[in-house]
Amino acid sequence: MWQSFYNTIIYGDRWLLLLKGLGTTLIIAIGAIIIGSILGCIFALMKISKNKKLKAIANIYTTLIRGIPMSTQLMICYFVIFTPMGIYNAVLVSVLAFGINSGAYCTEIFRAGIQGVDIGQMEAGRSLGLSWRQTLTKIILPQAFKTILPTYTSEFITLIKETSVAGFISVVDLQKAGDDIRSATYNAWIPLLSCAIIYLCLTLGLTKLFAILERRMAKSDRK
Repeated sequence: MWQSFYNTIIYGDRWLLLLKGLGTTLIIAIGAIIIGSILGCIFALMKISKNKKLKAIANIYTTLIRGIPMSTQLMICYFVIFTPMGIYNAVLVSVLAFGINSGAYCTEIFRAGIQGVDIGQMEAGRSLGLSWRQTLTKIILPQAFKTILPTYTSEFITLIKETSVAGFISVVDLQKAGDDIRSATYNAWIPLLSCAIIYLCLTLGLTKLFAILERRMAKSDRK
């Protein structure tokens, strides 16, 4: 078994391909969650606004994005939108495509979190002389964040796993690196199992980190 692992992963420094692919996966996932969080905040506020046009735009965005498979969205972004614009950087396109996709899910997560805060909190803030924006940022959003943290964690973990389709536009992410090693060595189980273990370690690590954050926030509430 060790000899097979050596011939497949160690020999020829093929493990560097996995390491580089892991780096690309993290770049895409982190960039996408940042974009998705920003879009999620914007469209969530549009959804809870009293402006019917803003609500309609936000509803169209979330309905379209959540109703189309991620792989299809990725290829549309690359081949239909960005390539004709002269943008050929597949990693950049992946970050944007996954970010737009994540934004639709973050929109619903943030909207549910904001609307889950008791309406009396807004009224209390306004009665203290705070503006709507001040009440939202200082009272509503901090409480909403604590509520949405577990769901937001799940969205980030799902996003990391979804980046495995980035190879459809020739991005050499972790999954594509494992597949390239499989093609070169005619050994499927070692490189694919290696990818699976790395993905598992990533998701377990993130789950642990967010759990620690959640516990610290819970402790701060009790003080």
